[in-house]
Amino acid sequence: MNFFNRFQGIFLSPQQIFNSISQKPVWVDALIFLLIAGALFSYLSAPYAQKDQVQLLKNNVKLQERLGEERFNQTIERLENPSKSSIFLRSVLLSPITMIIGFLFASLIIMVIGRFTSTEGNFIQILSAYLHANFIDKIFGNAIRLFLVFTKKSMMQTTTSLALFFPRLEFTSPAFIILSQFDFFQLWMFGILGFGISSILKIDLKRALFISYGFWALKSLFYIAITMISMQFLG
Repeated sequence: MNFFNRFQGIFLSPQQIFNSISQKPVWVDALIFLLIAGALFSYLSAPYAQKDQVQLLKNNVKLQERLGEERFNQTIERLENPSKSSIFLRSVLLSPITMIIGFLFASLIIMVIGRFTSTEGNFIQILSAYLHANFIDKIFGNAIRLFLVFTKKSMMQTTTSLALFFPRLEFTSPAFIILSQFDFFQLWMFGILGFGISSILKIDLKRALFISYGFWALKSLFYIAITMISMQFLG
């Protein structure tokens, strides 16, 4: 099955696509497509993310006291005037590397969780399924997010999660951080991934969804913990 059929099939007939992938896993073209799309999203959203970061630091009185006025001002100046080469390198090098590590680690964890219910399937099959499921979040989801970023002129205040229904929440608040994990495209993606896990591990859909959303829950808890710790460090 060619790439175009697999891409549209994830949205229109995911079970058929994952059945095909479980028999003949293909992943290289899917990975390349996701990396290009991710680098493009990172590059186009970088100016807005940078502006948000500068504004966040400027409002952080505790950090200014901890760093000292001179060092604080140097940090702000460096963030306000990044070189074009640094932005480009972060987008085309750091972003894809981070994505690759994320895809590999996520696939490994899903496979480990799956081993508690089945001895069927292998890492390449899980990786292939996970990459194809990410078309929903990293392609369609990021396209919507980028539109919202351009509209709101902000990266941090842009969300496609439950936090969208609470516009008065500060994006640094614990409530926003928690609600942001209930992202509509992520929830859709992990629901679709259940079909792939079911086909690969040869288990029923109910158990496959438990594995898929179980991983989502672990990932979300880890992100919430890391973000909370980071916020405390920044004051």
